[in-house]
Amino acid sequence: MSKKVGVIGSGVVGKVLANGFLKHGYDVMIGTRDPGKLDEWKQTSGGQVGNLSEAAQFGDLVVFAVAGTAAEEALQLTGVDHLAGKTVLDATNPIAAAPPENGVIQYFTGPNESLMERLQKLAPGARFVKAFSCVGNALMVNPQLPGGPPTMFICGNDTNAKAEASQVLATFGFEVEDMGGVEGARAIEPLAILWCIPGFLQNRWVNAFKLLKP
Repeated sequence: MSKKVGVIGSGVVGKVLANGFLKHGYDVMIGTRDPGKLDEWKQTSGGQVGNLSEAAQFGDLVVFAVAGTAAEEALQLTGVDHLAGKTVLDATNPIAAAPPENGVIQYFTGPNESLMERLQKLAPGARFVKAFSCVGNALMVNPQLPGGPPTMFICGNDTNAKAEASQVLATFGFEVEDMGGVEGARAIEPLAILWCIPGFLQNRWVNAFKLLKP
């Protein structure tokens, strides 16, 4: 039987990742506060739709893909008990509501904290792994680039969860670099700021990072 994935979040990123998991043979349920708006997606994709709590309970693996400003509230609505013991791929970034300044998006976190750390504290039983946060949705599923597979930077406190995340990311066409514990998100999340600058200033949105090693 295919592994079940619950995707928390019905925006573009949530749907792109849900479609990616469906492509690779997973059973998928998207959790949303407004299931009705996903009627068309449900009919065309073959995936399932539920509320946030239902998707969290459905998934053996959970993807957290909501707007950063709504992340902490969404986690509470999801039900932290439903995430206990599960790997949670955290694709969120702490992007503030304020507009960019000369192409630089603003964050509501400081340099010595991250949104993922806040989420991990709210759901201590969940096994959070930062993933999919440093690339645009157009390249989240099996990107084809001249320079080869992009690097996906991950971090988290649970070794087994990071191993599970790495297997998923390899299937999705990425090289993986482990940046250590949850504190590594303080470095990974700001990569989205850097990623967005060419988009806002030059309309170049199809970019990805690659770590070069000897």
